[in-house]
Amino acid sequence: MSNLDIGAALFLGAVLLIVLRMPVGIAMLLAGGLGFAAITGWWPMLNSLKTLTFSRFSNHTLTVIPFFLLMGEFATKGGLSQSLFACARAFLGHRRGGLAVATIGGSAAFGAICGSSLATAATMAQVAGPEMRRQGYSGALWTGTLAAGGTLGILIPPSVILVIYAIYTEQSIGSLFIAAIIPGLLAALGYALVVNLYVRLAPDAAPPAPRIGWWQRLRASRDVWPAVLVFLLVILGINFGWFSPTEGAAIGAFAVGLLAVVVGGMRLSGFTQALLATAETTALIFVILLGAELFSAALALSQMPAHLSRFVAGLDVPPLVIVACILLAYLLLGCVMESLAMVLLTLPVFVPVVLALDLGLTPTQTLIWFGILVLVAVETGMISPPFGLNLFVINAMAPDVAIQQTYKGVLGFCLSDIVRLVFLVAFPGLCLWLPGLW
Repeated sequence: MSNLDIGAALFLGAVLLIVLRMPVGIAMLLAGGLGFAAITGWWPMLNSLKTLTFSRFSNHTLTVIPFFLLMGEFATKGGLSQSLFACARAFLGHRRGGLAVATIGGSAAFGAICGSSLATAATMAQVAGPEMRRQGYSGALWTGTLAAGGTLGILIPPSVILVIYAIYTEQSIGSLFIAAIIPGLLAALGYALVVNLYVRLAPDAAPPAPRIGWWQRLRASRDVWPAVLVFLLVILGINFGWFSPTEGAAIGAFAVGLLAVVVGGMRLSGFTQALLATAETTALIFVILLGAELFSAALALSQMPAHLSRFVAGLDVPPLVIVACILLAYLLLGCVMESLAMVLLTLPVFVPVVLALDLGLTPTQTLIWFGILVLVAVETGMISPPFGLNLFVINAMAPDVAIQQTYKGVLGFCLSDIVRLVFLVAFPGLCLWLPGLW
């Protein structure tokens, strides 16, 4: 068996193990270790594993991950999601479908301080789900809205996946955060448009809620401004160079923790739970990173990514067709795999391919643009029937709503995502304009 065959076998083997629900980090460690040993032998593999472990985890840039995770945990334990949804509901809830649009707005705002799709979906399901159910919203509309709104948690910065992508591709974390802002806003606007069209076609699916007076609206917005200021401070501070990404994440975690105590009433038990949850998630991510490091090293030894990139570059097809095929693969994989695992599994294969294409962009612009495309495609896969992970999270929290109803409710949001993805492919400036201003 040639090295190229070994590379193809270890990639397909890792995908199969993950689909069979083996823990992602273990699957990549196992596949990468076996592939590495098949090419170089067992002792070189063990020596390399020792070196890879130190080189990966001695990188101080990784400390940004637990800080951003802690920021999201503080936001959850401090009830900031409730304040964000209450503000959006006060301004939009009286319109037909307004609570669903408010849920999307609340998800976008919560995503700005959370950074996780599944966490945003689960949190907003607890906050907004009972309210939409109480107002008589159809099961298809409110569960579909929650599943789609959750994807905003990973697209609107700060995003843990964007941090890891930036570290892997050696790009600026701040530039990727800024590049994700316009696609994130387009996602929220597209989802709001889907709700508007849905309630026009099915008026009984979303009865209007009572109108709230302006004084109550102002009171509801009072608790939101501090969270908005924290978001702006972190994102702009990192991009303008006022502080490093790690320092920005630490400042954000401290500020959100302070808000959780002062505004949300978080106490010692909530603080302890936030620390433990952050530690558990950080450990899980770091195991995945170690597995991805060994997996990438084995793929590099097999020369499969290099052969694939040369083959693709020699094809007589437009480069955007190749990009579209890669994104289609992400859409399909997103239906059965968790987003972080999918990104780390495929980057060693797809990044060399994309860099080999003549897209009329610099390598830095290509990697920033591709990173946003990957994120959008991955999150679209997470709400694509029948296996989108967000759909199962929402269905588990709404057992009285048939999964088929959730499938029906989310189709319009999937179509919105695909249209947005086409626009981002056709017009890279939507991703690159803001980073180019600095």
